[in-house]
Amino acid sequence: MTVEPVTFTAKGVRRGYIDCLPLLLAMAPFGLICGVLSQGVGLSIGETVLMAMIVFAGSAQLVCLNIWTHPPDLLAVTLATFVINLRMALMGPVLSPWLDQLRGWRVWGSLFVMADQNWAMSVSEMNKGGRDAGYLLGTGLAFWSMWVATSAVGFVLGAAVKPTPGHPLFFAALAVFVVMLAQMWRGRADILPWVIAALVSSAVAWLLPGTFWFIVAGAISGSVVAGVRDHMRDEKPT
Repeated sequence: MTVEPVTFTAKGVRRGYIDCLPLLLAMAPFGLICGVLSQGVGLSIGETVLMAMIVFAGSAQLVCLNIWTHPPDLLAVTLATFVINLRMALMGPVLSPWLDQLRGWRVWGSLFVMADQNWAMSVSEMNKGGRDAGYLLGTGLAFWSMWVATSAVGFVLGAAVKPTPGHPLFFAALAVFVVMLAQMWRGRADILPWVIAALVSSAVAWLLPGTFWFIVAGAISGSVVAGVRDHMRDEKPT
């Protein structure tokens, strides 16, 4: 069976960018929150924009900024970011029919700007028979440019408002994760890993007060329990 080759064209990049435009307004509040938090932990506007440009990971950035200390605990921040972004290791292979046929800056540039939203759009495009992998880069560039711009605007707003550490505005970051968690609920099978993650993180927070290792411990324990659960489910005879 002959597989139609994958292309990578400027037209595909442009179409992906345009398809993303209606979704950018939904992303704007997250960038604004990240910018405000960056200002609140003492980053400069240059550092804020640079983080948005080279990290481009909304959930990971929000976690890092919420556990930021002076000086920052680089190991805790690194591990938290690693655990949160492990999902990317599962998302990338889904697009292998496109990515495996790309080389050089095309594949690495596309992976750099890959986020949850444009990944889902690209999977849909691929499943519909689309063969222009430039679509992934185009959608990613749209989200990336909006993320950088709104992070800068959020920093300026934070500098103007100067919210105090206990200001309700900072609850917005936690609210983002609560919404994300609700969307991830798949049914009663998720109860056990969620409860284990909550218990472990609470225990670590009690044992190590003033640190942020509870985030890493909760994420790892919940992931391990979920992995064992799924493995045992697959091993059951049909």
